[in-house]
Amino acid sequence: MHDSRESLLQELAHIEKWEQEQKDLWFWEKLGRIPFALLDKITPRAVHDKIEQVLNELGSFLMTGGRYLILEQRVYQKCAQKWPQFRPPYTPAKMADVPLNIMDELADDMIETHVGVATVQGATTGFGGVFTLALDIPAVLSLSLKILQEIAIVYGYDPNDPRERAFIVKCMQFASSDYIGKQAIIEQLAAYQQPSDPRRERHVISELQGWREVFESYRDTWGWKKLFQLAPVIGVFFGAIWNRTMLRDVAEAGKQFYRKRRIHEKLKQTLPSNHS
Repeated sequence: MHDSRESLLQELAHIEKWEQEQKDLWFWEKLGRIPFALLDKITPRAVHDKIEQVLNELGSFLMTGGRYLILEQRVYQKCAQKWPQFRPPYTPAKMADVPLNIMDELADDMIETHVGVATVQGATTGFGGVFTLALDIPAVLSLSLKILQEIAIVYGYDPNDPRERAFIVKCMQFASSDYIGKQAIIEQLAAYQQPSDPRRERHVISELQGWREVFESYRDTWGWKKLFQLAPVIGVFFGAIWNRTMLRDVAEAGKQFYRKRRIHEKLKQTLPSNHS
């Protein structure tokens, strides 16, 4: 079973439409540019410390993977259950040959599972208001990195590769960026479609020398959560909704960008002589 060129081009058009839609700022995102200085002043020091910890752990993940790297075998086994033709030994290269619709089903199943976990976790930490937000922040980071790594594996890419970890961090950044940021990241990630050009690869990875900018966009997003979680108990509702929305946005970005890369690779295989 192979993906037809026509179906791949159709799916690619859907992704490009999604990219265009991401360039429109949501009303609350525009409103989110309201200064966060006041929120920062009323937020406990522990929360600021946790956000700084997230920043440091993102850097650690980018460089070494740290404690956030996951085991690929679980994803491979799920694929074998859905597509019996997928047999061991399992490798990212063999995963790349799985039909696109199977990849999509796997990704969607994993997204729904992690979104459910994030919702419960957000409600639990939301019960204590802004004070338990310090526990929520690293948990959201862990869930985000985990689902993005699983999506990478589903589409035939290896998160053990530092280049893929850079891609994952950029997907996280995209999910919480504004209009200008999204445009810039789409252009940066397009370089991954030209893996044969080392200059492009170096350019994308060099962009992450300033990966601390991910922190800035996440801080603004967390600022909204600080605002709505100031009151204990009520924070259960806002914590659940915020975690659910954030993780779904992160996962959606990862799925679309990894799908796009895989579709381009599959298209090259259908007409290798016509693609550079």
